[in-house]
Amino acid sequence: MASHFGTMQGWSIASECEVDLSVEQESFCFQANLIDLINILLLVVYLLTLVIAACKKQLRVGATDLPWLCLVASPCCVLLGVACVCLGALRSPSSSPGAELLVRGVVWVFVAVSLVVRPTRLSRAAAMAWWAAMAVMRTVYGLEMVARGSSLPVLDVAAWVVSLVLLLCAFVVDRAGRRAVAAGGETEPLLSARGRERSAAAAAAAFGEAGFLSRLLFTWMDPLLRLGYSKPLGLGDVPPLDTDDEAAQACSTFLREWHRWRRASSTDGETAMSRLVFSVLAACYKKDLLLTALYTLLRTLAFGAMPVMLYAFVSYSYRRQRELAAGMGLIAALVVMKLVESLSQRHWFFGSRRLGMRMRSALMAAVFEKQLRLSSEARRRNSAGEIVNYIAVDAYRLGEFPYWLHLGWSMPVQLVLAIALLFWTVGAGTLPGLVPVAACGVLNVPFAKMLQRYQSRFMKAQDERQRATAEVLNAMKVIKLQSWEDRFRETVQRLRDDEVRWLTETQVKKAYGSALYWMSPTIISAVIFAGTAALQSAPLDAAVVFTILATLRVISEPMRMLPEVLSVMIQIKVSLDRIGKFLMEDEFQDDAVDRTSLPSSDMIMTINNGVFSWEPSKAIATLKSINITAMQGEKIAVCGPVGAGKSSLLCAMLSEIPRVSGSVALSGSIAYVPQTPWIQSGTVRDNILFGKPMNSEEYDKAIRCCALDKDMENFPHGDLTEIGQRGLNMSGGQKQRIQLGRAVYNGADIYLLDDPFSAVDAHTAATLFNDCVMAALENKTVILVTHQVEFLSKVDKILVMENGEITQEGTYEELLQSGTAFEQLVNAHKDSKTTLDTNDRREAAKELGAFQCQVPLIQQNSEAEISTGNLVSVQLTEEERRELGEIGLKPYKDYVSVSKGWFLLVMILITQCAFIGLQCLATFWLAVAIQNHQFSVAVVVGVYAAMATVSCLFAYVRSLITAYFGLKASREFFSGFMDSVFKAPMLFFDSTPTGRIMTRASSDLSILDFDIPFSMTFVISGSIEIAATIAIMILVTWQLVLIAVPVIVALLYIQRYYIASARELVRINGTTKAPIMNYAAESMLGVITIRAFAETKRFIQTNLQLIDTDATLFFYTNAALEWVLLRVEALQILVIVASSILLVSLPEGAVAPGFLGLCLSYALMLSSAQVFVTRFYSNLENYIISVERIKQFMHLPSEPPAVISDRRPPPSWPSAGRIDLENLRIKYRQNAPTVLRGITCTFAAGHKIGVVGRTGSGKTTLLSALFRLIDPYGGRILIDDLDICTIGLKDLRMKLSIIPQEPTLFRGSVRSNVDPLGLHTDEDIWKSMEGICKVQIFLVLTRGIMPQD
Repeated sequence: MASHFGTMQGWSIASECEVDLSVEQESFCFQANLIDLINILLLVVYLLTLVIAACKKQLRVGATDLPWLCLVASPCCVLLGVACVCLGALRSPSSSPGAELLVRGVVWVFVAVSLVVRPTRLSRAAAMAWWAAMAVMRTVYGLEMVARGSSLPVLDVAAWVVSLVLLLCAFVVDRAGRRAVAAGGETEPLLSARGRERSAAAAAAAFGEAGFLSRLLFTWMDPLLRLGYSKPLGLGDVPPLDTDDEAAQACSTFLREWHRWRRASSTDGETAMSRLVFSVLAACYKKDLLLTALYTLLRTLAFGAMPVMLYAFVSYSYRRQRELAAGMGLIAALVVMKLVESLSQRHWFFGSRRLGMRMRSALMAAVFEKQLRLSSEARRRNSAGEIVNYIAVDAYRLGEFPYWLHLGWSMPVQLVLAIALLFWTVGAGTLPGLVPVAACGVLNVPFAKMLQRYQSRFMKAQDERQRATAEVLNAMKVIKLQSWEDRFRETVQRLRDDEVRWLTETQVKKAYGSALYWMSPTIISAVIFAGTAALQSAPLDAAVVFTILATLRVISEPMRMLPEVLSVMIQIKVSLDRIGKFLMEDEFQDDAVDRTSLPSSDMIMTINNGVFSWEPSKAIATLKSINITAMQGEKIAVCGPVGAGKSSLLCAMLSEIPRVSGSVALSGSIAYVPQTPWIQSGTVRDNILFGKPMNSEEYDKAIRCCALDKDMENFPHGDLTEIGQRGLNMSGGQKQRIQLGRAVYNGADIYLLDDPFSAVDAHTAATLFNDCVMAALENKTVILVTHQVEFLSKVDKILVMENGEITQEGTYEELLQSGTAFEQLVNAHKDSKTTLDTNDRREAAKELGAFQCQVPLIQQNSEAEISTGNLVSVQLTEEERRELGEIGLKPYKDYVSVSKGWFLLVMILITQCAFIGLQCLATFWLAVAIQNHQFSVAVVVGVYAAMATVSCLFAYVRSLITAYFGLKASREFFSGFMDSVFKAPMLFFDSTPTGRIMTRASSDLSILDFDIPFSMTFVISGSIEIAATIAIMILVTWQLVLIAVPVIVALLYIQRYYIASARELVRINGTTKAPIMNYAAESMLGVITIRAFAETKRFIQTNLQLIDTDATLFFYTNAALEWVLLRVEALQILVIVASSILLVSLPEGAVAPGFLGLCLSYALMLSSAQVFVTRFYSNLENYIISVERIKQFMHLPSEPPAVISDRRPPPSWPSAGRIDLENLRIKYRQNAPTVLRGITCTFAAGHKIGVVGRTGSGKTTLLSALFRLIDPYGGRILIDDLDICTIGLKDLRMKLSIIPQEPTLFRGSVRSNVDPLGLHTDEDIWKSMEGICKVQIFLVLTRGIMPQD
């Protein structure tokens, strides 16, 4: 007779085979014993393979390279074996059941060993055969017991599940073995194998080469994730994009369609812009949009069918006669439904973001290409900062556009489907519930409009703050020199406060929205329950009640998402409008210059009766009656007073200024040197080559004729020295000569030089003119704009300009004899030199004591200079630093600590626990109340509604606390970040690209504003919800704990496995966006030079490469996320299926239908809840990197204090102005060469001192030392006998004044530029500009110094 040991509610712990069994029981015992015997034989075979491996000295454990599934399955087998051994030991070991359990326990332990120890191919084959055989035998045995209506013991259920996992392990190990063989075998050295693994990762992870199953299950990501788990990923480890996803193809497709649609479109105006851009994108990607729409539809249908499955399961539990086939059919349908939902949702999300990446890349590339083709008027309408915003904000936003587009139509479909299910379930009882549904829908409209209004104002405020921040960063040197940090810091903070005001409104209103989201299902369900009871359209049993609740969960998603969808789509429309308007701007006219019809072969350029205007729409001519003819090899100088139109004349030759009338013709290539140097970030060599291949002979010639050879010797890395952003580490003369070298190396036919000698000393200017213009460019046509009259006698022709016209033309002698403006210009130059010479002689005796200098004589290659070459020097612009590896909870602690939000975080936890607890109590109350029928419908519905409503209030409080938590963090991080940046030394700004700072002040700060607080809260709330769900399921079916525990362990492992790679991918991605922004802004500033050198295509190609690099990280980050979500869903589906099997297999009456409905209603939401948590946890791990990045700049090395209270100079200091330099030594960095080497001199009070020297000799450095932009590492500077290093920076700089080498103006009025601190009256400002007649005339014409409305 079978023993009742270890039974519970009809369920036995282990199978038992004793005497006096029925025929059917004897059959089962025989099958169990047969399985045990086969397992023992297979165990012996496996052990023999280990003995053979040991004899060959190949016995080793490959735990480091094990598939994750084996690592999960092995502990499960051990637990199962221990359970069998313990149960066998509790019984008499001599009895048959006890001995059988002991044998099974030993077998399971050795199965666990086989999952880890497989040293040879033979042992691997034996182990895989064993696992497969166990899976087949256990499955046949279990199905037969279920088919015959016998209860399946708990250990047998667990063994069945684990054996199925072993079957999956066999497939995984077999695939890994095939890959290892393909890579070159198992016996090669470890280092070689690891090297091949890295290269194989790049090849095998390519999406385009993956097969159908690999794409379906995202297994093509396995090699990259495996590599990322073994070591921190680098950019070189990430495979490139497929050709279909590259920016070049996306841009060409978009532009082809854009031009076609633009020609076909008959509508004009801004209202049609977004529709036009959307139509072009839809035409380019209609197939991909339809495919992702199919995925969206499948997911919507599968998710909407969930209440039907719940109704079917609960109805099945009510049956007196349960058919096993019907139960198995329900389980099969559930599996199919969940698989379809999971796979379709994963590919909807992945496909939408992949498509969005293509759209984003296309628009980013199109905007960049457009900026290189903008006309002069269009460039004035669109600043570099605005164009960067089109790329960084508007185009980036479209990365999520397809996802939100499909969400926009699928949510209404899901809502209609859910309402139809309600009618199917309760019939007319649904009608009262439609009233609150409609009310909630109506309330969403004004709520969405309000959110959109706040969001629009927030974005406007954000643009203003970012524009001001970029302006401050670009002008930081002037701000520090003038000690204006506090003024501009207050300006940025004021704009940020305005931005935070609208951010607060947005976040608080979202908290109201969350209350509406949670309240609506409660109100709707209560009304439907009451309506059903009143109309008696359906019985309020477990099937109906929990089907209604499940259907309302389906309804709640559209009601929550639709306002957000509307808000996002409005933002996307704004972005499409902005991009569409920009793409419609006027373009540079390539055909404005005729390159074919020159009358003579010797003639290289001619302008006939040219009239040009920067603003043709206003009919104000900038240049009038221009007639020029230039012959091959001719040298033409253009001179005239300031504002005469000399630079505009060169722009007319380049077609940069619109031509009103006349003609321009030229032949050959052009090289252009602008008046304001334009230098790219990169090395000196890169700037000179400018895309041309290296030719050593021509390169050396360009270096020598531009007087750069001496500079190259002094540069720490020669011509490989890196130039900072906008050439910050180069003097004005060096930048001018570098761009002159660029022009010479280019080997063009025509050279347009716009005052190239203005920033160099007289000796260098003479060298450049003689060696470069007259010698190196001897056979080239040169048109030189210059104010250096001494060079005019050597040119072939001189053009004199006044008021936009050429007033004189001829040789030097001819113009002198004409006795007109040119003669006056030359005489004025001679008079000024004579006056200076006379004053010099008159003041010679007086000045003799004014300047005393002792400088150690240092020859060009002296010992002191040579010694600096041995110093370890680094490039100015350093690689952006990023954290590596796992950093645990530190960024989370930093986020909470900096924001001082520990109390708010605890309150979030408490309110969320209260919310989940009351929600569970409300549904538990329904499950209890519908069973005993002791309460009226009014009481049941009233208690449920009361508890659910109170829980929603807690949800609202939680959302409100989260909003204030995030706002507090945003304020603290921004303040700390900006304070640190404003206090950073000038060296930081010289070595850090502005884009690197701006990405932290824009995208990273935006993540802190919007994403981190709510993601953190969602992870906490979702984790609590999952824990509560599993607890309810285990309370109903305790056997589920055997599945839940291994699944939780597997989930934690998979999360850790994924995060190792995802974290590094996001970190790398954080460093790939800034180069795109920097490159766009830099190219916009040099667009005239780029077009003049015909380098537009090269710049477009480089930009495409930068976009692809950024898109690659975006692509693989999203693919990795979908990889982990798919596996998480698979494990949760396993829990759901196991729960449904238990509920179907339980004897009648073991679980009441109400509790079955309660259990299944939570179980069916488990996978969605787990995906929700996993997605937000993954996003949070990615978002928290923004905290790392901002934190890096919150603790920068600081300048000395602005004010030292106990060392403040007297108010009258400096009373005389005597400056003493004592053995002054300056270097820019600890490991950099010395720039000023022991200068000792005195500048007497009240005298005007001229500092001269070659470009790069240290003149600017000397002034920087006076203002303490760089502190000396040796010696000191005294002003009126006070060491300037002993007082505060503000006390020093406010007493000094400087006119910087590079002019800087700020956005605003003339008054705000002249007096940024607002310390002076209008009269004082007018007096200060008395000597600047041009400015006075301009101000009179514009009616004042304030901007006019």
